[in-house]
Amino acid sequence: MQKTTLLILFTFSSLCLNAQTDLDSLHGIWKDKTKSDSIRIRAFNDYISEGYIYSKPDTALVLADSLFKFTKKKKNIKGNAMALNLIGYAYYMKGEYVEALENYNKSLATRKEINDKKGIAQSLNNMGIIYRRQGDYIRTLDSYQESLKIYKVLDDKLGAAKLLNNIGNVYGDQGDPQSLEYYKRSLKMYEEIESKDGIVNPLNNLGISYAELQDYPKAHEYYQKVLRISEDIGDNRGVAMTINNLGSLYERQKDYNNALIHYEKCLKIVQEIGHKNGIINSLNNIGRVKSALSEYVSAIENCKESYKMAKKMGSLYLQKEASECLYEAYKNLSYNDKALFYHEQMLAFADSLKTEETVKKLQQMEFSKQVLADSLLQVEIDLKEKMAYQTEVQRKNKSKNLALGAGIFFLLLSGGFYSRWRYVKKSKAIIEKEKDRSENLLLNILPSEIAEELKEKGSADAKDFDMVSILFTDFKGFTQASEKLSAKELIEEINHCFIAFDLICETHGIEKIKTIGDSFMAAGGLPVPSEDSIKKTVLAALEMQSFISNRIIEKDELNEMSFKMRLGIHTGPVVAGIVGVKKFQYDIWGDTVNTASRMESSGEIGKVNISEGTYALLKDDPEFTFESRGKIQAKGKGEMEMYFVETKLK
Repeated sequence: MQKTTLLILFTFSSLCLNAQTDLDSLHGIWKDKTKSDSIRIRAFNDYISEGYIYSKPDTALVLADSLFKFTKKKKNIKGNAMALNLIGYAYYMKGEYVEALENYNKSLATRKEINDKKGIAQSLNNMGIIYRRQGDYIRTLDSYQESLKIYKVLDDKLGAAKLLNNIGNVYGDQGDPQSLEYYKRSLKMYEEIESKDGIVNPLNNLGISYAELQDYPKAHEYYQKVLRISEDIGDNRGVAMTINNLGSLYERQKDYNNALIHYEKCLKIVQEIGHKNGIINSLNNIGRVKSALSEYVSAIENCKESYKMAKKMGSLYLQKEASECLYEAYKNLSYNDKALFYHEQMLAFADSLKTEETVKKLQQMEFSKQVLADSLLQVEIDLKEKMAYQTEVQRKNKSKNLALGAGIFFLLLSGGFYSRWRYVKKSKAIIEKEKDRSENLLLNILPSEIAEELKEKGSADAKDFDMVSILFTDFKGFTQASEKLSAKELIEEINHCFIAFDLICETHGIEKIKTIGDSFMAAGGLPVPSEDSIKKTVLAALEMQSFISNRIIEKDELNEMSFKMRLGIHTGPVVAGIVGVKKFQYDIWGDTVNTASRMESSGEIGKVNISEGTYALLKDDPEFTFESRGKIQAKGKGEMEMYFVETKLK
């Protein structure tokens, strides 16, 4: 857990430009219409990269899009490819890897059109970075190797050094000691060209590698080298990363006072440069170390702030880290209720990450098999070359024909058996992989208990449930918004919200039922009934409204349209089961569903509206406050008692 947790956030990316660029000067060049289009495009590209890409990726995306439109208007193909690359990088910094890869691919295609070899190498490298983030190590290595070949042909030592370091990272992710060899080759090449801003990459990675090997003096030596260089070239991100890594090194050795000093230094720097991920991570690190020093109250303050920021950003990993920090602190203070709450949060986030990690591990296994296959292929090539040589020798020395012939025969025979073995093994792996894929798909569609029943019996029986809480959401003004937004923008925004809702449901242990247009439906208390399902459903509802409130603030800052939301809950009996054959779906029926829908439509923006029945079951819970609305007219139901609910937990 303590492993250099800011590495991804602060790595000296091969995509970065010099941090000391004068932004005002760059913007001035962009605005100077007497300059050539190519000079203006390059200046604006650098201005966006240095001024916004790290601290404000959303703004960078907007500016990069304007650059793209300018290059298209001017028919500047090389600039167009540069803008597409920048858009991809902005998406990468936002953590939206699919969109990043899409734009990198477009940039690559454009550069191939004009045979921009250096640009092609850059795009391939960037794509490799995305594949690595997605855990697709085979495609990562393919992209990096192809990029490296181009840089070697161009005799571009700087580009080749970057790629050697990146390839080292791929092997490092697998725990393969080959990574050290690549880092050292990269370091040697950077030293040859005297590139200070590049040399920090392999130095830093060597430090991390030695830290993992528990050779702490060696790791400390490399980190200190990185720190000196980063300070010399004025790279604040690099300084912050290295100070964090030194803090991690001290924490590994249980020197918590020194670890705290370094983490607090790192926090100060990332706050100055406005790096949100870095701030969240630093707060987590500080909170964790303060807990180790028994400063629990102070630890809670840091980790609460981290949790709040991570939740707003939507980072599962950072939310899990903050939840774990809060759990440990509250547990040590004997605040058992709060400790339990954050422990459950921690487990929920860990479960969500586990799916991603499983996929990643499968891909790592596939990568290892591919590396082994490539090694064996090279052995076969070497053997064939040796056989050719021996064949030549046997013409000169006939007395050895028999022995050599027998040797070749058995070699070919064993080669045939080996090839057959590889084919069978590969086929089994493919079948197993497809089986796992099908099962995972089934679990994405159905609750796990229902999926298991379906696999065992070939069918799943409908069941009655006496006490289920149904949750409905609906966006206000959706029809009007659909007239102002493009179909792509509309779907992206709905999807962003529904993904968050999926996570919230998983966190609170309630079941997502379905989405209907812009409505989201979930239920607590099925397929496995639980005593606290009503409470969990209400907590999930409150968190959904909180998410939407934060989303509105984010969108307002960007002057973009956002959705406001109504939400309603009712509790009662339902029937649940699978509908359909080819496209089956787990669904629920009953008057409880209709009443819950009326709670939503009779609610108010930003509120959680509950029925009298749900209120009666929850009214004695000290964690909630209720506001009676009196009798409200509900379509098809007449007047019904309704209540707004809020939580006392902060």
